Amino acid sequence: MVIPVHDVNPVGRTPYVTYALIAANVFVFVFMPGLAGSLPGDSEPARLCHTQAFLEQYAAIPQELIRHQLPRLVPTGELAPSGGCALGPPGYDKSPALSVLTALFLHGGWLHLLGNMLFLLIFGNNIEDRLGHVRFALFYVACGYAAAYGFALANADSADPLIGASGAIAGVLGAYLVLYPRARVWVLVPFLIFLPLRLPAWIVLGFWFGLQAVQSSDQGVSDAGTVAYLSHVTGFVAGMLLAWPLRPGTPPPPEPRGLLFGRRARPGW
Repeated sequence: MVIPVHDVNPVGRTPYVTYALIAANVFVFVFMPGLAGSLPGDSEPARLCHTQAFLEQYAAIPQELIRHQLPRLVPTGELAPSGGCALGPPGYDKSPALSVLTALFLHGGWLHLLGNMLFLLIFGNNIEDRLGHVRFALFYVACGYAAAYGFALANADSADPLIGASGAIAGVLGAYLVLYPRARVWVLVPFLIFLPLRLPAWIVLGFWFGLQAVQSSDQGVSDAGTVAYLSHVTGFVAGMLLAWPLRPGTPPPPEPRGLLFGRRARPGW
């Protein structure tokens, strides 16, 4: 696994939407019940029940997305006398379609959040610069919906909460691969130590996509809900398709200068 830290691809405008998305994701995570934020005096089981109830209401549930109805019983957020989390009829109105949008701002842990925000910060600014602020916001949401419904169609019986901005950010990565395949990206490669390398985006993002495709048969699970690799794959493909018509008018990134891992970069590398 390679860790991107910076791309050599300047932008012509301030990426306000990218910054706002990062701020919103961090804000929601800090106050999300049972994870970074919890009620004073809560025990571990109580925090777990609060989290389950919160995710049931605000996360995207594949069963609900496909069947367009809520279950008869959901976690109430309270501990049951016999142990575990109490169940009861839903005490809220929920639009399954709208839950896809709210789920984009939920994360299962600090690593999940920070990993997503790192990719969004590095690659989102160039896509926002190419699309413009409003179109980028619409593009981001569209990729998130494509990722969620793509996963739900393949897992129609799943009742596990689907959370995280990963699907939408995967769309950003797919668009970046289409528009800036030769842009250089500084990455850290774990090899005894973290080895810095400057690689073309098509290698970095192609490797990332290949890894998601292989792992999509193994659905990864986060600390507090399902983060599905298949949603990454569908979001990435959606981003590629949406960005493809913009390829002809996209200016190429600047040619790199200086050293590349101890050797002077050759033209076209």
